[in-house]
Amino acid sequence: MSQRPIIDAGPGLNFFSLNKERLLFGALGPLSAPESVQDEILRKAGKDKRFAPAERVWRKLPERLMKVLSDDATVELIAAVERISGVPFAARAGAGKDLGETMVIAHAAVAAESGQDVIVLIDDGQGCRTAAAEARRLSRLQTQGQSVGSISLVHTTTVLTRAAGGEHLPDKSAMRDLYGRLRQLDDGLPPLGSTNLLNLPCWL
Repeated sequence: MSQRPIIDAGPGLNFFSLNKERLLFGALGPLSAPESVQDEILRKAGKDKRFAPAERVWRKLPERLMKVLSDDATVELIAAVERISGVPFAARAGAGKDLGETMVIAHAAVAAESGQDVIVLIDDGQGCRTAAAEARRLSRLQTQGQSVGSISLVHTTTVLTRAAGGEHLPDKSAMRDLYGRLRQLDDGLPPLGSTNLLNLPCWL
C-alpha cells in the first residue's frame, strides 16, 4: 500500500514559482505536504518576489492534487519528530528552516510504520541524509520481521527525468531552459552538466 508522495518546501517553491505545477503532478501524481511546508511556501512567496507566483499556484490547488497533512501532535508524530530532530516536539518550531523537511520525513515515517510505502521529494542535502537514515531504519525493521512499509527518496532531477521527452520537456533545449531557471531559484541544485538529464534514453 502506498500513499501520496510528500513534498518539501524547496521543490514546491521552485516548480510552483515557474508555473510548472502540471509538470510536477504529471511526474509524481497527486501530492501531499505538511502544514509546516505550506506555511514555508506561503511565507517565502510573500517575502521574495521570485517566489511570488508560488502563492497563487498553491492557493488554487484542489485537494485532489495537494493534500495538506496536519502537524497536530499525535503519539506517532511526536515520536518521529523527536527521533529525527533530537528535540522535544513542543520545541519543533525552533527548528527554523529545517522544520518543513523534519515534518516531511516525520509524516513519511509514521505512514511507513503503518505499512505504507512513501515517496518523499526533498533536495536539501541534510534533509536527504535524514530521509535516507529513516529509510535504512525501516529496512532494518523489515529484516527483523516487522510489517512496515518503506521510504523512497526522489529529487528535482527525478521529476525532470520522468518528464523528459513529454509534453512539458519535449527536447534538450527545453530541459536546459527549465533547469537554468530552476537553478536561478535554487543554487543548491547541482550544475546541469553534473546530472544525467541531457543523456537520457529519450534524447537518443
